[in-house]
Amino acid sequence: MFAPSQEQVRRFFCDAWSKHQAGQPLTPLEAQAADWIAEHPEYHEDLADVEAAIARQYTVEEGRTNPFLHLSMHLSITEQVSIDQPRGVKAAVERLAHRLNSLHEAHHVAMEALGEMVWEGQRSGRPFDGEAYVDRLLMHATR
Repeated sequence: MFAPSQEQVRRFFCDAWSKHQAGQPLTPLEAQAADWIAEHPEYHEDLADVEAAIARQYTVEEGRTNPFLHLSMHLSITEQVSIDQPRGVKAAVERLAHRLNSLHEAHHVAMEALGEMVWEGQRSGRPFDGEAYVDRLLMHATR
């Protein structure tokens, strides 16, 4: 299993954005990251200085979303949809995107659901319940 460090994740996003802005070739994963970064201009400043990005701490008290966590979740959901894992997530996200008229907003709803499911699993000590996650997304898609 691939488990990058916090520094590696932050470097990856900063490098992908830098390469995108410079018009340099990107790997497929870097291209996905750059697409999501482009959707979040509020994070561009955070990605401009690699060393500052590595050193920065994002605390709850600060009241600000950690851009690297947020972008990582976009990539995770993109991957889930591309391989339909857990089974049904692709259709659920597509239905949600259709209802919201925005893939981006569908991802944000999926992030919320994913975060809740991970938290519940950690609290209960049970493994991640992919079926319940997809059901939660479908519930949002049909409201």
